[in-house]
Amino acid sequence: QVQLAESGGGSAQSGGSLRLSCAGAGSGFNTNCLYWFRQAPGKERERIAMRTNRGFAEYAASVRGRFAVSVDYPTQTLYLQMNNLRSDDTAMYYCGADASEYCSGSPNYWGQGTQVTVSS
Repeated sequence: QVQLAESGGGSAQSGGSLRLSCAGAGSGFNTNCLYWFRQAPGKERERIAMRTNRGFAEYAASVRGRFAVSVDYPTQTLYLQMNNLRSDDTAMYYCGADASEYCSGSPNYWGQGTQVTVSS
């Protein structure tokens, strides 16, 4: 069982930066595969980042080179650093976790989401 809660969303200008946090609770957080997803109005949910407990990270082409995930295991916090923001980054952002260390690509646990709005 993993419980997740996102924070840090808000408004930013194009070219700016924002950092999202995902506070985790549960014994599985330090071992399970972790994710960031986003969903913009009228679009399907998009997986933008995946991170294993061994530090391997994979990013969607839409954010690669601009976004970076990191994890602080002692505080059970997952971060998403977003740089060089663009207007098409505007979306609801969600963190997620698998039920095990194996990365299925589809999380078993989700946070409630935090809104990011980027203006030109």
